[in-house]
Amino acid sequence: MDPAGGCPHAANARLLARNGVARVVLPGDVEAMAVIGHDALKDFLSHPDVAKGASHFTALREGRIPDGWPLKTFATVQGMTTADGDDHRRLRSLVSKAFTSRRVEALRGRVEEVTAELLDNLAAGATAAAERDGRSPDGEPVPHVVDLRADFALPLPMGVICELLGVDEEFHDQLHHLSNQIVATDISPEDAMAANRDIVAVLGAVAASRTENPGEDLTSALIAARDEDGDRLSGHELIGTLLLMIIAGHETTLNLITNAVRALCRHRHQLELVQNGKASWSDVVEETLRWDSPVSFFPFRYPTRDLTVDGTLIPRGTPVLAGYSAAGRDKAAHGEDADLFDVTRYATGSTTRHLSLGHGTHFCLGSSLARMEATIALERLFTRFPDLDVAVTEAELPRHASFVGNSVQQLPVSLGRLG
Repeated sequence: MDPAGGCPHAANARLLARNGVARVVLPGDVEAMAVIGHDALKDFLSHPDVAKGASHFTALREGRIPDGWPLKTFATVQGMTTADGDDHRRLRSLVSKAFTSRRVEALRGRVEEVTAELLDNLAAGATAAAERDGRSPDGEPVPHVVDLRADFALPLPMGVICELLGVDEEFHDQLHHLSNQIVATDISPEDAMAANRDIVAVLGAVAASRTENPGEDLTSALIAARDEDGDRLSGHELIGTLLLMIIAGHETTLNLITNAVRALCRHRHQLELVQNGKASWSDVVEETLRWDSPVSFFPFRYPTRDLTVDGTLIPRGTPVLAGYSAAGRDKAAHGEDADLFDVTRYATGSTTRHLSLGHGTHFCLGSSLARMEATIALERLFTRFPDLDVAVTEAELPRHASFVGNSVQQLPVSLGRLG
């Protein structure tokens, strides 16, 4: 696996042409496997002999994984994504109450409000820039370029998840920066350990603040559960749960919105279908999740016995990556046109349901919230700025320095005429 990340799709296509399971080498020469075929991944994610707990990671248990290994946090953080059986059910039940359909729907108004505020800010910045920069020699306004990822796609999900958790705004930028460090796969051991240390310190401060001044937020509820019955949630599990919620609660939606805007701008005919009512914004979200999954390869799962998947033996205790970006373009599941971005695909029932939000007992708990945020964001964005377009070529967009997250680091766009 290339620690620098990059666009995964060409490599995925070559691997899928061979098999639904691939042998890979992780940073530090750690041998692993990646399940990349749709059907193989669906079966693997729900297989009874596949675990998430780090005690099943043979190389880690034998002391062959050093501190500072860039992927170690994914294996060792104490929370839902590294728990099995009763522990997983206990931890998931503590958080799931915040993500019921009723609770998520109750957040709709706040998501719409934050979206409107961010769009107003974009419009105000464009107007100020036009007044400052004037017009070109042909009389047209000088196009104003903004980083849509930083100024819109990031603050929306970050603001919502932090509000849900009771995290003060002063911590938002720092938590996003540290989250990026946590998911980076090209980071040095020293920087990886520093990022983990710093994010634990920040989340500890958040927990201390909510302990002293509890509110109606999820962190306060988790602290109350811990204090009422110490067996329900340990201190390490509290911090681990907050870490997972912060990262999963904004990084994936940030990538989803970013990737959807890129896709629509590169496929204007697909955008026109939505604008003309021939497809929905929800269709855009689902097709983006399939075609350009926000998460490329997610660590880790471990077979608890030697397991044969799609004809390939995965030895017991091997760390396995879930290849969501590859499975989304698997032609065996999604048809020969799986490489095409087609927002009508789900409306016509012409494809298999994607796996980009997981499958089985570890299915993404915040999937409804992520879908709602992205749908509202895209609809309001292109309604307000119907001529919005990416200001550079795809090759000029710097990619994430990670094979976990799948997106770009910036998204410079021209807003066009103000709607």
